[in-house]
Amino acid sequence: MIVHLVLYQPRPDLSPADRQRFNGALTNALASIPTIRRARVGRRVRHGAAYEGVMPADFEYIGLLEFDDLAGLRSYLDHPAHAELGTLFYTCNAAALAYDYDLPDADPIETIGRWT
Repeated sequence: MIVHLVLYQPRPDLSPADRQRFNGALTNALASIPTIRRARVGRRVRHGAAYEGVMPADFEYIGLLEFDDLAGLRSYLDHPAHAELGTLFYTCNAAALAYDYDLPDADPIETIGRWT
């Protein structure tokens, strides 16, 4: 399975209308791109852990998208709904990180040796 991980921080001056446009484009992409196996979007939780204060950047939101394979991710990236989302993504966010990972769809303890 391929996981597309996106961390993002909306611009502080983002208007409610722009926020709504971004959320609409995200909802449309998640609903209309057939190669997405599973998608989750969440907001950062702060609970006083020591590592919270040493992070070099603050990202309020995370998007996790799962695909069966690399071809599914590429199809997502090439889809017109993703193009619309991508345009808004870079104008609505102050900072972002995006990474793709090959994540075995198995017991994590059984797969640790594969990566070390």
